[in-house]
Amino acid sequence: MVGIVIVSHSEKLAESVVELTAMMAPSAAIAAAGGLEDGSFGTSFDRIRNAIEQVYSEDGVIVLMDMGSAVMTTEMVLEMMEGRKIAMADCPLVEGAVTATVSAVSGTDFNGILEELNGVRDMRKL
Repeated sequence: MVGIVIVSHSEKLAESVVELTAMMAPSAAIAAAGGLEDGSFGTSFDRIRNAIEQVYSEDGVIVLMDMGSAVMTTEMVLEMMEGRKIAMADCPLVEGAVTATVSAVSGTDFNGILEELNGVRDMRKL
């Protein structure tokens, strides 16, 4: 199953997104990487790396980020993990997380989930 990692500047936000997805996809391989080690706001290279390792399998990992340094720090982690099946998705965090986890538990493969997330990026709410 494809693993999903949620990267946010806020530990609580990342954990809440994971909690929300569990309502619809309780068996999903998903991990939160939010905030800094001391509980303050920010992004942590080590937390992102550890979250990826936690859910990594040969099926791959897709990382969803909130903004700014979450994107830049994730890029640095992925550079260190070159050669592994890991991708960043450019989509809204919550909508993307729900779509990705439901698709992953339904057996959609890595590329299929990334394609679905491209559609989520442009989804209108009104």
